[in-house]
Amino acid sequence: MKLLAVTVSLGAALLVTMTAPSYAGGGDAIFKKNCASCHYTDGPAKEKTIADQLAKKGPELFYAGSKFQKGWLAAWLQDPKPIRPMKYNSLTEKNAGDHPKSSAGDAAALTDYLMGLTSAKVAAGKIKAKSTPQARNIFAKKMPCSGCHQTESKGDVSGGLSGPSLVGAGKRLNPDWVYAYLTDVKSFKPVRDMPDFSKAMSPKDMEGLAAYIATFE
Repeated sequence: MKLLAVTVSLGAALLVTMTAPSYAGGGDAIFKKNCASCHYTDGPAKEKTIADQLAKKGPELFYAGSKFQKGWLAAWLQDPKPIRPMKYNSLTEKNAGDHPKSSAGDAAALTDYLMGLTSAKVAAGKIKAKSTPQARNIFAKKMPCSGCHQTESKGDVSGGLSGPSLVGAGKRLNPDWVYAYLTDVKSFKPVRDMPDFSKAMSPKDMEGLAAYIATFE
């Protein structure tokens, strides 16, 4: 019986060793192996035409460290949930929600790598989460963001499907990046559906809007 127990124990240990993912190198090596076929990390933005944009399989990540919050990113990589209701670059196909999951170790390494990819156009510490009547009016009426983006209110999710969801944006997005994106969207995405608000809104209004989005849970 003891021999059988030892044999079973060794077999289980061998199985764990064989099935546990292991990659040489850090997050950059993991990214190149598993992620680079859909995402690029060398910026600035490469797409110059609609054809360039349509050729992409996933969003660019050359400014990921300025865009995302580290804790959210590490958790999402282990249990990815769709951010876009629709498939990337599609207005007709739903997002299948089939993004690969990463192990805890790989997610930590990938997070460290991606958080090191920052943009000098994002000024740290500029925007703090705050909801004001002016910002709510801009979001809902003046620049009806909900036409393209989903939001949640009292447990109900509503809004458009053509853009990424803003449900949980306060935990996902760096508000300083949201402000930088609003003021200089072309530096991040030259070809996009997102309007250029830099001439339609004042810097103060864009600050207020970014602060308001940072309150979304």
